[in-house]
Amino acid sequence: MRIARVSAPTFVECFRSALGSMAAHGLRSSLTTLGVVIGVASIVAVIALLEGLQSAIASQFAGLGGTSLAISAMTPLEDALQGRRARLTPEDLELVRTRVDGVSNVTPLTVIHDEVHYGARSAVVQVRGTTHSYQDVYNSFPSRGRFLSPADDRQRRRVCVIGDQTRESLGMEEEPMGQFIGLAGEWCRVVGVMERKGALLGASPDHHVLLPYETMRSMAGPDEPPDLLIHLTVVDPAQRLATAERIRALLRRTRALTPEDEDDFRVQTMEEVAEALDAVAATVTTFVAGMVGISLLVAGVGVMNVMLVSVTERTREIGIRKALGATRHHVLLQFLIEAMTLSVSGGLIGLFAGAGIAAFVASLIPDFPTPVPPPAAAAVAIVFSALVGVAFGVLPALRAANLDPIEALRHE
Repeated sequence: MRIARVSAPTFVECFRSALGSMAAHGLRSSLTTLGVVIGVASIVAVIALLEGLQSAIASQFAGLGGTSLAISAMTPLEDALQGRRARLTPEDLELVRTRVDGVSNVTPLTVIHDEVHYGARSAVVQVRGTTHSYQDVYNSFPSRGRFLSPADDRQRRRVCVIGDQTRESLGMEEEPMGQFIGLAGEWCRVVGVMERKGALLGASPDHHVLLPYETMRSMAGPDEPPDLLIHLTVVDPAQRLATAERIRALLRRTRALTPEDEDDFRVQTMEEVAEALDAVAATVTTFVAGMVGISLLVAGVGVMNVMLVSVTERTREIGIRKALGATRHHVLLQFLIEAMTLSVSGGLIGLFAGAGIAAFVASLIPDFPTPVPPPAAAAVAIVFSALVGVAFGVLPALRAANLDPIEALRHE
């Protein structure tokens, strides 16, 4: 197959012939490329949206910095099957505070969802119990009023800092400091409003109420204490991993875990959390792209079927071309280019359609970043479309190239 020796004018003529054939059978060509359009559009839209999601996740974690560590409970599978559940305790918090060197801003965090009231308005929000160090660990500060103080925590004051969206949901004024909201059957005085962070996938980090940690412990019932998380910052970023290992060793020792026992807790950096989410997004991308890729193979079968029909319909034309001097390679190239043109045109349409679908879906999600298909994904989509055209166009092209000119001229 010495296609490389065919002259440039022959390529141009074959391409012109392919466009003419597609124009002459517009409906058939459109239906043939539809499968390619759907496949490419689906892949491009999914990848663009997942890229936007990863960008949003990265921006959410960017403010936490590279010196943050998060400690959370993790129930081993064997314990979970037996109905046991691991928890971090206030004693674990005190151990980390007092016996781990090189850390600062050790912050407990307990989270529940509860209904809050203000006048006749109510809203279900995320209620977080924490300390004054929260704002330094999470790089989140009040835009109005003040944050929780150490005295608030020590004296278990019924004060709170609310998210700006919570303020809007409750219909409170711009400066709600001094107002009271109802929570868990008690009243809490608002002392500040947190700065806006923006929503992610419809979940707003601005829809919350922050209480002093000890206040929340005193308000929680004894039957089901809320889960405790511990976040902290490492003084020396270079010692981050070593500090995490020291914390792990300390908790294993105080929990009397043997070398054979699994950890019932997890110590993670914020980068590890973000990387784990990125890994999940990459897995989803690969899986969805593989599933959608099947539609491209089906579309390739459609291209091959149409090209076989085209060869049958144009048998006499092929005979005339060969009688006038067209070689086997010319005919082969003509039908290969026609098949590839069908696929690539569908790929180009699918590329723009996928970008449009991704932008439309993103517009329905508050504060979702504008998705842009990565250049690599766009290039792969087009190249794969061309390969589909070549792979599934070879058989019809060979059939056309191998026609005997005399027999082809006799074809009615």
